[in-house]
Amino acid sequence: MSVAYKNVYWLWLSAAVILIDQVTKQLVVRNFEHYDVLPLIPHFNLIRLHNTGAAFSMLSNAPPLFFVTLGVAVSVGILIWLRRHPQTERLMAVGLALILGGALGNVMDRVGRGYVVDFIDFYWGTWHFAAFNVADMAISVGAAVLILDAFLQWRRERAARKSA
Repeated sequence: MSVAYKNVYWLWLSAAVILIDQVTKQLVVRNFEHYDVLPLIPHFNLIRLHNTGAAFSMLSNAPPLFFVTLGVAVSVGILIWLRRHPQTERLMAVGLALILGGALGNVMDRVGRGYVVDFIDFYWGTWHFAAFNVADMAISVGAAVLILDAFLQWRRERAARKSA
């Protein structure tokens, strides 16, 4: 197997994200009615919400097929990107694998339910951050990892230019 194909090794991380995401969502669906809230600690609740939109419920009137198509297209793009980048780019591979797992976890909800189950609710006083789920966390952490990777690459290139 050539070096370019070895980044597919990180697909185990995508599979783990999908599994954890789907198991936690199923636990919420089985144990909570829509809008049920369980306060756990100050500033943190478990809640069952149905998100028909994108992040922060944007485009909530768009049909589920729109988000399914978008999620599948992003996933195909990520798979191509993973396949084309060398194994030495581990940080990028981790970020892409996290985003892939999160995207597919939410796609599975939209295909199976027509909406995404969100259940993590952080709040301060009467202000609540948008409810989210494990897939959303994986996408956010994956994006942060890609930004970190780009910053580190920029620093390496800058140092190489200075030493040349």
